[in-house]
Amino acid sequence: MLRFTLKNWGPTMAEPEYRPGLADVPVAESAISFIDGKRARLEYRGIAVETLAKESSFEETSWLLLKGELPTQKQLATFDSQLRVHRRLKYKIIDLIKCLPESGHPMDALQAGVAACGMFYPTKDRTDPEKNWEAVIRLIAKLPTIVAAFHRLRRGDEAIPPRDDLGHAANFYYMLTEEEPSPSITKVIDACLIVHAEHTMNASTFSSRVTGSTLANPFTVVNSAIGTLAGPLHGGANEEVLDMLEEIGTAEKAKGWLEDAVLHKKKIMGFGHRVYKVKDPRATVLQELAEHMFAETSKPEIYNLAVEIERIATGILGPKGIFPNVDFYSGIVYQSMGIPRDLFTPIFAISRVAGWTAHWLEQLKNNRIFRPEQIFVGKNDQPYTPLGKRP
Repeated sequence: MLRFTLKNWGPTMAEPEYRPGLADVPVAESAISFIDGKRARLEYRGIAVETLAKESSFEETSWLLLKGELPTQKQLATFDSQLRVHRRLKYKIIDLIKCLPESGHPMDALQAGVAACGMFYPTKDRTDPEKNWEAVIRLIAKLPTIVAAFHRLRRGDEAIPPRDDLGHAANFYYMLTEEEPSPSITKVIDACLIVHAEHTMNASTFSSRVTGSTLANPFTVVNSAIGTLAGPLHGGANEEVLDMLEEIGTAEKAKGWLEDAVLHKKKIMGFGHRVYKVKDPRATVLQELAEHMFAETSKPEIYNLAVEIERIATGILGPKGIFPNVDFYSGIVYQSMGIPRDLFTPIFAISRVAGWTAHWLEQLKNNRIFRPEQIFVGKNDQPYTPLGKRP
């Protein structure tokens, strides 16, 4: 609810309080996810994300977010089958991706691919639940294929068609690498998709709801969210964590680097969150799963460095409520599986499309176009000076 502060303008005049970035201003009512930043609690439709990451699958979690409850066996089987059917891309979309510059960022390629899909699958009637659901299926199913296709094509390789016998996570890894992942890698990818699938009213989710409130088509809705996620203040922090770890170099240098960073107020990537004042529960999940995966091979040195940094930083930053967030370990996990850094944020989008579309469907139920107010700080009643008389 907006708060109003009375000014000396008379008994009926009031000026809305300005909140930069809409900080702490509710913009919608939602039943999709919940955060308790003091208890490290993130719930999807009331279920803890840790439980879903360990017990569920991305397909089941997506249904939960979209429909509001866990599916029956039949519902999940049908949903899974629909996703597998719609993974493939039109050959013209593949041709379009081939024409994109190899040096372009995968997030830009993803936007181009999603926009093209919107032209092939136009959905004009927002009051048709069946058409809306078809659009959701296509978006969740096709985003991984677009990302994998661009990654392969930019290296001069052929795009790998999806496999109907693999689940969502395993199929994405296969399309990237042409290798079927081990059960442990599949589980880690699946869990990564689950923990990134939804996170209340973040910037990209708000963007999707604003665009959706205009009754734009769902591919445009998701594209606006992708564009928002592409900004360095939203997506991409896990890449910067790896840059930071490489800069530090070894565990022996961690304490000195951290103390210097705190002294000079340097941003410590992967630490701190606008909501969480304790360790991000998603970071805990990813760290546990990484430990299981590394048990099959060996722990990379960069992971050992990260653990040491967390140990030291807890003593320095913990009293200030600054702890690791989800980005601190996710990049390490992706890199250990051989996934290039510039694909980290697109993978975020592949996951978050479930949350974006869930919010889109929720927005449509009681839709009102977003039309916020501004506080004007410019000039009024300025004269027009003809061009020839201007100094």
